[in-house]
Amino acid sequence: MVRKRLIEFFGLKRSITGLLGMVVLVGLGEKMAERFLPIYLLALGSGALLPGLLNALDNLLSALYSFPGGYLSDRLGVKRALLVFNLLAMVGFVIVIAVPSWPAVIVGSFFFLSWTAISLPATMDLVASVLPKHKRTMGVSVHSLVRRIPMALGPIMGGVFIDIWGEVTGVRLAFVGALIMAGLAVIVQQSLIEGTPRGTTTEKVPRSEANPFRLWREMHPSLKTLLVSDILIRFCEQIPYAYVVIWCMKDVAGIATAGISGKAFGLLTAVEMVTAMLIYIPVAYLADKGNKKPYVLITFINFTLFPLVLFYSRSMTWLVVAFILRGLKEFGEPTRKALIMDLAPEGKKAAMFGTYYLFRDIVVSIGAGAGAFLWQLSPQANFMGAVVCGAIGTLWFAFLGRAPQQSVSGP
Repeated sequence: MVRKRLIEFFGLKRSITGLLGMVVLVGLGEKMAERFLPIYLLALGSGALLPGLLNALDNLLSALYSFPGGYLSDRLGVKRALLVFNLLAMVGFVIVIAVPSWPAVIVGSFFFLSWTAISLPATMDLVASVLPKHKRTMGVSVHSLVRRIPMALGPIMGGVFIDIWGEVTGVRLAFVGALIMAGLAVIVQQSLIEGTPRGTTTEKVPRSEANPFRLWREMHPSLKTLLVSDILIRFCEQIPYAYVVIWCMKDVAGIATAGISGKAFGLLTAVEMVTAMLIYIPVAYLADKGNKKPYVLITFINFTLFPLVLFYSRSMTWLVVAFILRGLKEFGEPTRKALIMDLAPEGKKAAMFGTYYLFRDIVVSIGAGAGAFLWQLSPQANFMGAVVCGAIGTLWFAFLGRAPQQSVSGP
């Protein structure tokens, strides 16, 4: 009886369990390696500009892959679409393992950087179709919580690999681990996720839309307002994103001559993820019962504060404080994703989710690229530029944002 109640409370249906298993396996391998790509690129002889440009490429690919990811999910069904997406990531891992050069990283990134972006619309579609509306925020939150487990453990494992085998061999071995885990994820995913053409709903739904500009015209006005704020907040996140690991491991004064170790950075990332995991469930429980706006607004405030605190962190203690704050930026992230799905029309939820991310990340990729040039000026220019963008985005949502207490799209 208790087990049944827990399953019901957390929304742990068979397909959701399969999804979570896939997320752990793929995520663990991905974060073992991908989080240290800036260090790997520098070790392979790239300049300091390339990590920022790779981050810009990541955002651009996230944008370009989000819509086809959503469209394919609507057309192929979640199960088959996720299989395709996993195989693409594995191709990227193989390229980086086989060729230890920074151009190979760029080529491989077109495949492995795509996994999160291209699979997210399908993931959200699965949650929205399997779970009732009053459980969607909880479902997204459980997904986000479980996703943070590999995000916490992966960088620690990758950091140990670097400390033992060096920055080049260690990262390549991490990609070997990522390839193996992605293969296991395919088995788990195909065994547990129930295969239906388009979700689990029995209602007649409209044909999936292949034109993102038509979907833009169908987008709810409240969703467009959220999108503007989200773009500015992602500028705040992405301008310094690629340089956080460099700041901690290479440039922080007052800790050590060469910054902190790879293992120490992995532990900081674990602090961030554990913080996020502790807040997901209670926030989801409250957000499903009332107005989602306050939770999203608190998230935007925490996004804005992180680069400010990080810049002034000159000891391991203050770095821990900064990464706790970074974990708190997840306070209302599942709520924001659930709100997108609530505002999306039935039968087009994955495609609308992909459309939202398409427009968001195309613009945000410009900010990520700008971060590389701001870093060339100084770390201060990079971090403070991020803070300004975050403050504007937060104020925009505070005054103009709307989040209905009950969703507007279906049961």
